[in-house]
Amino acid sequence: MRIAQVAPLYESVPPRLYGGTERVVSWLTEELVHQGHDVTLFASGDSLTNARLVPVCVQALRLDSKCCDPLAHHVKLMQQVLNEDDKDPFDIIHFHIDYLHFPISRAQNLAQVTTLHGRLDIPDLVSLYQEFPEMPVVSISDAQRRPLPWVNWQATVHHGLPETFCRPQFEAGQYLAFLGRISPEKGVDRAVEIALRANMPLKIAAKVDRIDREYFESQIKPLLGNKLVEFIGEISDLDKNKFLANAAGLLFPINWCEPFGIVLIEALACGLPVIAYPLGSVPEIIEHGVTGFIVSDITEAVRAVTRLSSIDRRKCRESFEQRFTAERMAHDYLNVYDHIKREPESVAVTDGELRWMKLEPPSSTT
Repeated sequence: MRIAQVAPLYESVPPRLYGGTERVVSWLTEELVHQGHDVTLFASGDSLTNARLVPVCVQALRLDSKCCDPLAHHVKLMQQVLNEDDKDPFDIIHFHIDYLHFPISRAQNLAQVTTLHGRLDIPDLVSLYQEFPEMPVVSISDAQRRPLPWVNWQATVHHGLPETFCRPQFEAGQYLAFLGRISPEKGVDRAVEIALRANMPLKIAAKVDRIDREYFESQIKPLLGNKLVEFIGEISDLDKNKFLANAAGLLFPINWCEPFGIVLIEALACGLPVIAYPLGSVPEIIEHGVTGFIVSDITEAVRAVTRLSSIDRRKCRESFEQRFTAERMAHDYLNVYDHIKREPESVAVTDGELRWMKLEPPSSTT
């Protein structure tokens, strides 16, 4: 199959450090190439891939100090996709840039699908998706769909990463881990409180975006003076394996409905149990008492820390291998691609298996 993968330009594919969407695009692209498909990746020029790369900008926009208008580069991205499709039409164009392409995809009647990677509980999105009800979209968790259940959902496809991404460690470490981004919704302040109340060291490997710098300085930095808390900063994939595999547990005390926590499956791949709040995709990923503990507050989280040794870390790795590999993710997307090409119907997911169904147009205006 001739497939286009269209990535955001903010990070390279894969990203050098933090970057969720671009990392997933990389895992999917490489697996599709491995399976023998003809894949073209539209991404920043510093991306690394076995697919055919169409470089839209020289480097990832987040790292380009000269970039003042990221939208300009994404408009150029859309034109380059059209140019390539005109020369040799793609069987399917898989967009990862939200709704930016909707007007062009409608006007050109492109064979396309969009994976929505972000939050959908934003009021402005209601009228936009009412304007484009025919656009086929894929969710990354069932929880992500809840604000907009009536849009043209094609499937829920959970993220997956390569089985060789990391080497698991089945002996428990001596510290708790927090991995991701410093922001109010990620709950790093809760992670610190959990670790201190449990009297266990906490290592924080996290990115601080410009928009969250004031929050970090005023709310988080004062918490880092305790000798039990170590702030490492942003780390690469190479460092991530060691960081997670050598921990006793991952803390994921979010306070928002995160569509999909990639760090959760990275932890499982390393054999690391997770302590998480029951929001967003968490109940779809973590099996309570098997691969970690789903808790409702800090007191329960502290209690869960004392029970981490009861989790069989091999079960964590087995859960990853059975449910969250890049091979499984690519298989699910290929089913979606095939059906969009062949049928006017849509796809849905029930109990992890794809089934085909006709979706009714949205009846709600709220």
